[in-house]
Amino acid sequence: QVQLVESGGGLVQAGGSLRLSCAASGRTFSTYTMGWFRQAPGKEREFVGGISRSAVTTVYADSVKGRFTISRDNAKNTVYLEMNSLKPEDTAVYYCAAQDGLAYRAVPQSAQSYHTWGQGTQVTVSS
Repeated sequence: QVQLVESGGGLVQAGGSLRLSCAASGRTFSTYTMGWFRQAPGKEREFVGGISRSAVTTVYADSVKGRFTISRDNAKNTVYLEMNSLKPEDTAVYYCAAQDGLAYRAVPQSAQSYHTWGQGTQVTVSS
């Protein structure tokens, strides 16, 4: 089972950009479907986007589509979340999540579908 460590969060002005990274331990990273979720204070954890283990499929929440991009580098055991045109409503703790054993192109959007989670990284967007 992999362990996940997120990094790259911080404080940014509205309209700015950040790139989050999620580094995974273990030698089977390429078999894992990876997801990004976020949770704002007082709100439920929500799906941001995900990438299939094959990297063929990426899925995004409507709220971030066109602004966020997910990619993965299996040689570095890392998945990235590139966030552009950030808005104050993007402020949240961002988590990466992993699940193996899924279909080649599958990207679940429910948090319950992922069994391994990172500790989260705070993203704050000021207006």
